[in-house]
Amino acid sequence: MLKYLYLLLIICSHNVLAELRLPKLINDHMVLQRDIEVPIWGYADTGEAVTVKLDGKIVAKTIANKGKWRLKLAPHSASGPHQISISSSNTIVVKDVYFGDVWLASGQSNMELQMYRVAEDFPADLKDANYPLIRYFMVPQKYNFQAPQDDLVIGHWDSVSPQNIGRTPAVSFYFAKQLFKHNGVAIGIINNALGGSPIESWLSAEVLQAFPEALAEAKQFSNEEYVESVIGADKAKNAKWYGEIRNNDLGLNADSPWYSTNLDDSDWSTFNIPGERPLAQGESFNGVWWLRKTVNLSAQQAKAATIIRMGTIVDADEVYINGTKVGNTTYQYPPRRYSLPEGLLKQGDNQITVRVTANNGRSSFVAEKPYWLGTDEHHISLAGEWKAKTGTLAPPLVGDTFVRWKAGGLYNGLTAPLTTYPIKGVIWYQGESNAGRWHDYQAKFSAMIQDWRAKWGQGDFPFIFAQLANFMEAKAQPSDSDWAELRQTQTQTLTEPNTAMAVTIDIGEWNDIHPTNKKALGERLALAARALALKEDLVYQGPQIDSVKAEQNKLILSFKHIADGLVLNSLSDHSFAIAAQDGQFKWAQVQLKDNQIILSNPDIKQPTMVRYAWADNPDAALYNSAGLPAVPFKAAIKSH
Repeated sequence: MLKYLYLLLIICSHNVLAELRLPKLINDHMVLQRDIEVPIWGYADTGEAVTVKLDGKIVAKTIANKGKWRLKLAPHSASGPHQISISSSNTIVVKDVYFGDVWLASGQSNMELQMYRVAEDFPADLKDANYPLIRYFMVPQKYNFQAPQDDLVIGHWDSVSPQNIGRTPAVSFYFAKQLFKHNGVAIGIINNALGGSPIESWLSAEVLQAFPEALAEAKQFSNEEYVESVIGADKAKNAKWYGEIRNNDLGLNADSPWYSTNLDDSDWSTFNIPGERPLAQGESFNGVWWLRKTVNLSAQQAKAATIIRMGTIVDADEVYINGTKVGNTTYQYPPRRYSLPEGLLKQGDNQITVRVTANNGRSSFVAEKPYWLGTDEHHISLAGEWKAKTGTLAPPLVGDTFVRWKAGGLYNGLTAPLTTYPIKGVIWYQGESNAGRWHDYQAKFSAMIQDWRAKWGQGDFPFIFAQLANFMEAKAQPSDSDWAELRQTQTQTLTEPNTAMAVTIDIGEWNDIHPTNKKALGERLALAARALALKEDLVYQGPQIDSVKAEQNKLILSFKHIADGLVLNSLSDHSFAIAAQDGQFKWAQVQLKDNQIILSNPDIKQPTMVRYAWADNPDAALYNSAGLPAVPFKAAIKSH
């Protein structure tokens, strides 16, 4: 019996192999790169003849070898729609194909972040999003530590429409929209990003050879049994921790749960939202705490309200209204925006309850975020006094291993399958996860750019990246900063040919690692693309330090890329810092004269060093006449 089953499996596998099939990228609605030869490839039984037709005309033929085949289409100018048919033992027709410009959008969460997250700031952009010739392919986030993969597990092309705009990545949408509005050429975006990913995860095995620590990690996680054991241990750890706090949470297990409308909370303490849960010095908090607030609504307010906004919460939350759960979020970063069931609110008193879980030693309702009940246009503030009580205490939750971020896994699983598909260039937004390890970032980043270009085999295609945005609380005095150091390594990567960088230190948010102004960033990236990829003569970058010289007790700074001149705004008091040989930086007095910046400080008689925008959350004071911000830097006078 086993013998016959074995034979049946062989026959079935042979039939599967013999069936002509295409990689996931070659699909209906795809955009192919214009003006260059374009490979068309796929899978068929060895020896099978494969014929490709474009709009009914035979354009290429080949024979499958070792189960694969590949041929090329001649260069085509921007055009469409076309139809491509591929025939062998069966025929596949790929419809609605355009020749245009294809861009790879890669990096971590800020490249992944979707339009629904920016909807409150740019509502019209979602309402009016109907772009049949801006098309997306979302690369599935399936890592692999064994080898570079030949194909993706799933995937398809979609045009941007009002129905899917909310799930469209924001940076690349604004980038594509700007380019499409400029020349009307179809834009294909291959979105290849994963939140939290460090640069090491995007490096190929060849590049990892130069970085022993990352290489050792890649080898360790190539052991599938080890990976499964790590994933299993993480799941067990989390199940135990969350199970215990759920079992121990007084608010969930009381006869009258703390989200009940009839609960007496008169003995609860008070807490003001937004704010951080108070802790004694050296103390931490892990566990669950509950907050309650009674809101009195008129009949009209109760009927009109459709949303509750609870800002951003550290770490996880569940929100109840009048005893009904209306939403929950499992980690700190997303905005809390929950839709309300019709009829849930009533005239008179309404009870709002929030159950907050903290697992990393602190908990807060983040300041300068929206807390309200109602609609975007009309709402009632929920900021102010709430009742609060601890549900349970717990030990800290040990962090997850995050296998998907380990070295090499994203290159093998996400990037490698794309390298046969020609592109116009890459836009990249990554670095937050490497800010604490900035020392070798430039070496890894440059090596990755060189390697990706080699893998695609298209020469030095444009590689355009976002510099880290401003983030975290501003410092009153000049200080060291890992984020500033990482920005400097990004600037140093501009030594790679055909690269450009969009500066973002003026469009971040101090209280959010995922700033919502993706529109300005997308437009700045598109400016660089027009210069590098479309070869247009335009201003696409902000001022960059060119020289520093000392004159008596002053430093004189000259810049390149100033367009029609430098512009200095009112933030200059805390933007430039200078130091003498002792390296003790102090804020500089700033003067703009004849398109040079003149710096001084009465306490520093012989300044030799300068920093601009050198902080986690710096003041962006210097621009060019085109409105583009200057590149942050540290520099010193040259000794003779």
